[in-house]
Amino acid sequence: MPKRRSHRSQQIRYGIAHEAARIMREQGVKDFLLAKRKAAERLGISDRTSLPGNDEIAAALTEQQRLFGGSAYPARLRALRETATRAMDLLSGFEPRLVGSVLSGAVTEHSEVNLHVFTDAPEAIAMHLMDCDIPYESSERRIRYPSERIESRPSFRFVAGDVAVEATVFPVHGLRQAPSCPVDGRPMQRARLPELEALLAES
Repeated sequence: MPKRRSHRSQQIRYGIAHEAARIMREQGVKDFLLAKRKAAERLGISDRTSLPGNDEIAAALTEQQRLFGGSAYPARLRALRETATRAMDLLSGFEPRLVGSVLSGAVTEHSEVNLHVFTDAPEAIAMHLMDCDIPYESSERRIRYPSERIESRPSFRFVAGDVAVEATVFPVHGLRQAPSCPVDGRPMQRARLPELEALLAES
């Protein structure tokens, strides 16, 4: 009996993970918690203990992209990574690092390029974008660290071609400690421009 309940629980988690991935893929939802709650509601599941982890949803999203994306998926991923290289070159004076779905490969048609940039004077990013005649919007992004510390960091959003780019600003010492990945809670993976160029060369 316990074994049957365990199998049932796994089936529920799998179903919610794939429905949440579909919601993220088709509707452009970026928040994992919102996606899994919408998925549970859609499937009529009220047991919150059956909700899958973010890593399970990310795996389902990647699987769905490969299954349903066809030739458009690798082309989209490459286009996003090429846009990221141009954005990183633009912000080369601020030690840019690529993070998020464009680095991991779990992209959808709604994906954006997410960068971390480093300077003790965030206004320098704004000045640089203005000097380059690039319109931008400024806002703040809440960042969580493995120690559970949460900080609000300034961010700048602009468009490169038809792709949105968001550059979140960290102090220079922030290069030494990556924030938590929203998918698995581990320190976020960051890639320098040469590492991204190597990924493009491999593909």
